[in-house]
Amino acid sequence: MTHRVGVLDHELCQPKKCGLECIKYCPVNKSGADCIVLNEESKKAQIDEDICNGCGICVKVCPFDAITIVNLASELATDKIHQYGPNSFRLYKLPTPKKGEVVGLLGRNGMGKSTVVNILSGNLKPNLGRYENPPEWDEILKYYSGTELKQHFEKIKQNQIRASIKPQQVHQIAQAFDGTGKELIEKYDERGVSRELIKELGLQNSVDQSLKELSGGELQRIAVAAAASKDTEFYFFDEPSSYNDVFQRTGVARVIQSLAKLGKSVMVVEHDLTLLDFLSDYIEVLYGEPSAYGIVSNILSTKVGINVFLDGYLPNENVRFRDKAFSFDVSSTSTDEFQEGSEIVKYPKLTKKYPSFSVEVEPGQVRKGEVLGIMGANALGKTTMMKMIAGVEKPDSGEVDKKIKIAYKPQYLQNDVDVEVVALLDKANGSPVEGSMEEEQILDPLKIKKLYTKSVKNLSGGELQKVAVASCLLQKVDLYALDEPSAFLDVEDRIAVAKFLQKFVRSFGKSAIVIDHDLQLMDLISDTMVIFEGESGAAGKATSPLPKSDAMNRFLKSLDMSFRRDEKSLRPRVNKLESRLDKDQKSSGNFYYKN
Repeated sequence: MTHRVGVLDHELCQPKKCGLECIKYCPVNKSGADCIVLNEESKKAQIDEDICNGCGICVKVCPFDAITIVNLASELATDKIHQYGPNSFRLYKLPTPKKGEVVGLLGRNGMGKSTVVNILSGNLKPNLGRYENPPEWDEILKYYSGTELKQHFEKIKQNQIRASIKPQQVHQIAQAFDGTGKELIEKYDERGVSRELIKELGLQNSVDQSLKELSGGELQRIAVAAAASKDTEFYFFDEPSSYNDVFQRTGVARVIQSLAKLGKSVMVVEHDLTLLDFLSDYIEVLYGEPSAYGIVSNILSTKVGINVFLDGYLPNENVRFRDKAFSFDVSSTSTDEFQEGSEIVKYPKLTKKYPSFSVEVEPGQVRKGEVLGIMGANALGKTTMMKMIAGVEKPDSGEVDKKIKIAYKPQYLQNDVDVEVVALLDKANGSPVEGSMEEEQILDPLKIKKLYTKSVKNLSGGELQKVAVASCLLQKVDLYALDEPSAFLDVEDRIAVAKFLQKFVRSFGKSAIVIDHDLQLMDLISDTMVIFEGESGAAGKATSPLPKSDAMNRFLKSLDMSFRRDEKSLRPRVNKLESRLDKDQKSSGNFYYKN
C-alpha cells in the first residue's frame, strides 16, 4: 500500500506560457475525473492526491519542471507531522532534542530543517498534516504519548520552553538592529558571559562597530554569541559556519559544545562535514524530495550518521534515499604527474601594500589540468592574491604573465538583478545555452536547467551559488578562479560541485584556483595547495604551491587538529581532541593521514 505526494512549485508553474499539458494528458482526467485542475484563485495547477494514480505523466510533460509526484510507503502516512496546505511541503517525523548533547541535523536544503526548528522551538504548532482542521494540544500530546517528545511538547504547551535560535540569514540582524555588536550581545546576555564569548569568538576588534559595517563572518559570530548568551533550555544554530574561516569555525564549535556541557539541548544544522563531525554527539539525517517532503531518520552516532548520509542508505530503516553513494578517492595527485612546461600561468614573488595591510606571495605556477587550493584565515589576502593573478588587481612588485584569460567568481554574489537565469548563462557562454554542448557538459551535471526561467533575484543562496559557478565555467578561458564556491550549498551539492569541478578541469585540460574554508571540500578538490599565514587584517604571507599532503599537514598543525581516514567511507575525519588517535598522530608530527 502506498500513498502519494503531489507537490507543485508555484514559482515554476506558468499556465499562460504552456499548453496545460498536465491537465490535457492526465489519464485520470481522461477517464472523466478531476485529478489535475486549474485553481480559480491562484490560476495555477492543483492536484488531487487522493485520486492521483502516480503515473508521473504530468511530471514528464510539464515544460517547466513544476510538478513532483512521489509514491511513499504507507507507514509514513501515520508519521506526518506538518503540512502547509494542498500540494505543498510536508514533514514526516521529528528529531528528538537530547539534554547535554549536540544533535546535528544533516540533509539537503529544502528538506524541512526550518520547519523542524519552528516546531521544536514552539513557534509553529504541528498540525499532523491536517492543515484545514488543525488538532488541539491534547490531541498532539496523545499522538506523542510514550515518546521523549511528549515531555518537550508539554513544556511548549505550558510556555515552559524557551528556545534560542541563531538564524541562517545573519544579514537580516544588521537590518533589524540599529547598534553595535556589543550592544546586541549584551541585550541578550542572560548568563553574564558576553565578555568570555567575545574573546572565544575573536570579536574583540569588531564588537564596538555598528552591525551595518561588519563583514559576514563577524555578523555570523556575533549572532552565535547573542544566541549562546541567552539562558534557555534549548538552542538551535542554523549554519553557524557560513562566512567564517576554519579557525573561527573551531571557536564557534567550542562555544556550541560548552552549552551542551551545561546540560542544555543543542541542535545544529550544518553543511560543513568537518565541523559537524567535530561538533556533534549524534546525527539525525533528513531525506526526501527537496521542497516536496522531508523525513527525519532515527537518531545515530555521529560517525554512523555521516557515513549513512554519504552512502544514501539507512540500514536500520532499510531505506535508500539516493541512488549512488559518495566515494572519496584515497590517491592524491602527485606533482610528478604534470609534464614540464604545462604551466597555464607562472607568477614571480608578488607583493601588494595597502595603508594598513600588506600581502606577500611566494612564486609559483598553476598547471594544465590542475586545481590549486588556497587556504588560510580570513583577512590574510587570499582574494587579493587571486585578483593579482587574475589581473583584476595590480601588484606593487612582480608581474603576472598577461597572456592568459581568466574567469573570476567573486566571494559575494549580487542577486539584485531581475533577469532570467537562462539569459545570464547565455551571456556568459557567448551564445544560447539551450541545446548546446555546454548545456550537456556543465549545466546538466550541475542541475541548473530547472532554474532557467527563474529570475536571478528570486534564487535561494544555494541556487545563486550554483548559477555563479556555472556562469564562471561557461566562459571560454584558460583559468577559472572561484572564491568560496561552497557557500550556501548543502553537503550533497558541495561534494557534487567539487567532484564536477575536478573532472571538468582534468577532462578539458583547464586549470582552476579555488579558495574555500570547507576542509573536506578542499581535501577532495585540490591537487596542490597554497597556505596563507600571518596576522589577520595586518600582514599575510602565502607559500609557494605545496603537495597536498604537506600543505594539509602544515595547515592542520596550525589548527591543532588531526585528521584520519574513515575506514568505511575513506572520507577525512577529525579526531576528537585529546583522544588516543589525536595524541598519537600529533606526537609523530603527522596531523594529516598518510595515504
